Amino acid sequence: MTSFDAMRNHWWWRPGWNVGRRFYTWHLTFEGQKDVHRLAAEYRSALAPFGDALTLVPDPWLHLTMQGIGFVGEVKEQDVRAIVDAAGEHLAAIPAFDVQVGPHVPDPEAILLHIHPDGPVHAVRSAIRSAIGDVLPEIPENADGFTPHVSVAYSASDGPADPVFKALDTGGFAPAHARVARADLIVIHRDDQMYEWEPFASVPLGRPER
Repeated sequence: MTSFDAMRNHWWWRPGWNVGRRFYTWHLTFEGQKDVHRLAAEYRSALAPFGDALTLVPDPWLHLTMQGIGFVGEVKEQDVRAIVDAAGEHLAAIPAFDVQVGPHVPDPEAILLHIHPDGPVHAVRSAIRSAIGDVLPEIPENADGFTPHVSVAYSASDGPADPVFKALDTGGFAPAHARVARADLIVIHRDDQMYEWEPFASVPLGRPER
């Protein structure tokens, strides 16, 4: 059972968003992370019977949302590049780390996979926020209320929640292992009811061994 009765459509337009808008944001992405892709495929299989009621996330677009910077055209590209440089300094202090992805947790707009331990992810986000603060007069988004997760599906309509989560409760999904060795700055859009992006910069964690 969930603490809510209904799913709601995730794809309503948030303030400032519309077709064609692009946004600078930091994510952790999962290119080449075969175990994460294995788990996501298992969820896609279990959720396939719900058809168009859910948007299933393909492997290339799996992500862990971290920290936004601002819309393209509203933030100077030179400032974005300066943030990348600053992030390199801040993230060098955080070694690469391993996390467990899963199990899922109930949410009315998505199927979210829990991240454990979440402390290192919070440390990466704090470092990125510090890098933004080195360049911009204000750091966007709240420091608090961040819960690391990976979404494997989004609700694409309003409807009952119990059938979705009952289907998942019998899935027996084994959590996945992921190695986090970098943070990615991407230029994201949601024109097609999917979070899709172009890479802008990738910043490694930790300092190279000498």
